[in-house]
Amino acid sequence: MSFLDFLKTFARRVGKPAAVGLLAPGTQAPEFDLEDHLGVRRRLSDFRGKRVVLWFYPKADTPGCTEEGCGFRDRMQQFQARNSAVVGVSFDAPADNKAFRDKFALPFPLLSDADKSLAIAYGAADDRSAEQARRAACVIGPDGRIVKWYAKVDATTFPESVLQDLPAAASGQR
Repeated sequence: MSFLDFLKTFARRVGKPAAVGLLAPGTQAPEFDLEDHLGVRRRLSDFRGKRVVLWFYPKADTPGCTEEGCGFRDRMQQFQARNSAVVGVSFDAPADNKAFRDKFALPFPLLSDADKSLAIAYGAADDRSAEQARRAACVIGPDGRIVKWYAKVDATTFPESVLQDLPAAASGQR
């Protein structure tokens, strides 16, 4: 059994995703290469030099996901002022993400994690049998390292609470 398999087994027994130990502050964030809502390939390295708020949502154009997405949209200038990019991720097809983005004028990329590998790497899914991503998020620093991992977020308050966490990251803390 590999160490990663051990972590996954252990995490299931204690009820926490295996990613919890892999996403400790200061560790290198897992790279990604996924299609966005327009079919453009996006990579974590595309955002180097900025903080990235990587938020996982269960399903495009559902009440909670809409509230969370619009919460980010409404605070976009504040995120940009903190040198931060917002990137949404779900298992939805690019066309579904595009319709969601267009309907609510979301000004950030929405990635399609069809094979669920990113959600697994970031603790938003336990394995490929997951039907939807868990509502979870991660702040990644300009250097590509984890700043903070949020195992569970509240769709109504998370955009504001993560925004409040960013000034600490901006002041030189990880």
